Amino acid sequence: MSFPLYQSPGTFVFLDDDPDYLAMLALVMPENWNVRLFRGPQDCINQLQQEPPLWDADAWTQQQMIEDARTGGAPLIAQILRYWGAHADRYALTQVCVVDYSMPGMDGLQALSELVDWPGQRVLLTGQADEQIAVDAFNRGLIEQFIPKQTPDIPRRLIEILQRLYANASGRHSQIWRATLTKSQNALLRVPSIARDLSTFASEHWVEYVVIGRPFGVLGRDANGHVGWLQLEPVSALDELAGLARMAGVGAAGVADIQAGKKLADPELAQALGRGGKPALGLARPIGHEQSLLGALFQVDAAHSPDPASSYNQWLNRQPRREVK
Repeated sequence: MSFPLYQSPGTFVFLDDDPDYLAMLALVMPENWNVRLFRGPQDCINQLQQEPPLWDADAWTQQQMIEDARTGGAPLIAQILRYWGAHADRYALTQVCVVDYSMPGMDGLQALSELVDWPGQRVLLTGQADEQIAVDAFNRGLIEQFIPKQTPDIPRRLIEILQRLYANASGRHSQIWRATLTKSQNALLRVPSIARDLSTFASEHWVEYVVIGRPFGVLGRDANGHVGWLQLEPVSALDELAGLARMAGVGAAGVADIQAGKKLADPELAQALGRGGKPALGLARPIGHEQSLLGALFQVDAAHSPDPASSYNQWLNRQPRREVK
């Protein structure tokens, strides 16, 4: 298990020729999901075929942030905050597409085969007679999951599967941000107990986040646009952090708490935000079971955060109602 380095809300698309089934999905899917419903395969295909250049542009923007930090010294934290404020349209990118197999004129696999460059996760809904076809499609890598329509309590089961796929939908972007991490930082995030603790923390606090290596931590944003910084500090680096805190004006008691692993300071966050004064101190908590990594949460104030109008909830409120197209 490895902690995904990037997460962002996205859109779920459903394609089914049965309007009653789509109406049911519109009612049962979580309200905080952006959902689009299609009856016609060609309409759905046309929509998704427009997305690959947008995915590429978004990936290029993130790669450019890392390059600007490497070559020009532009702090990654400040760049990510600007990106969040300026690119709310990324929420419209479809991360998971769910397609019914049995449709007149074009079956679900034929529809998915048209999406050659679309990078999202693919799910096939099947009837009882279609199961072997779905198994073959899964084994050939054409779909990430298939779900029989006759599955008991299918709305709950479908939501569970889509939540899991959504958590893995950002693999390409995770690879982009992995370039910011050192070998030892990468190794820490691959420790199963650390990955589990970070995944739980992120899901409880944020709808989107980015992991970076310098400074080492997770910058996250909740659905209303509030930003937090989970600073990560290897226990082996506490003396170095204490030295930085001392030079930045933290008193002897605070320095001693850092050395003892009771608190962490945020001098690099303050520098990235252009915030004056002494670094803040946050309560340190163990991450994982190995006693090798500590974390402390620092809130980023509104003055340094993106405009709340660019938050996921504000964007979602501007989207049309769930109607079958």
